[in-house]
Amino acid sequence: MYFKMKQKIFITLLSLFSIACQNKTKSVSEKISVVPENADINPYYSRTDTTTLNVSDEEWKAVLPDSVFKVARNKTTERAFTGKYWNFTGIGTYYCAACGNRLFRSDAKFASSCGWPTFFETSRKTSVRYLTDGSHGMKRTEVLCGRCGCHLGHLFKDGPPPTHNRYCMNSIVLEFVPELKSRIE
Repeated sequence: MYFKMKQKIFITLLSLFSIACQNKTKSVSEKISVVPENADINPYYSRTDTTTLNVSDEEWKAVLPDSVFKVARNKTTERAFTGKYWNFTGIGTYYCAACGNRLFRSDAKFASSCGWPTFFETSRKTSVRYLTDGSHGMKRTEVLCGRCGCHLGHLFKDGPPPTHNRYCMNSIVLEFVPELKSRIE
């Protein structure tokens, strides 16, 4: 009899836990958009396709928001301390806002006083490409999306161990997708 009572309590608790998890997942998924705002007009956007794109600036201008286009294709820079991710601490993955290419994981992000989101390593070796940038009288390494070639920011060699890299990126060309947890917090 004692065993049956424990079993009923266990089943009841398990049922309650299951309901709580479903409600938690529902409320989290309602708050998180897993589809980018411009997905309906951007035929080049994919979080799974890693094929290199060869798209003209005219085509990008037609499918990207103007603010993203200016940084991604015209290589402008957003002002320091103004981007939505410069001091953001969410857990998840950062993707290219233009094409959906996976760029960085949040566990590679670190706090920097530069005013832009900074990372010490990319998500995978092909996530980004590099160009020498001699603009503004400086010698820097420009970081481009490995899939679409959009300007993301610059790489500096003054970051933390183990890589000593500081990928200083523009928030406007990044899209953050949070990692969904199945546990109750």
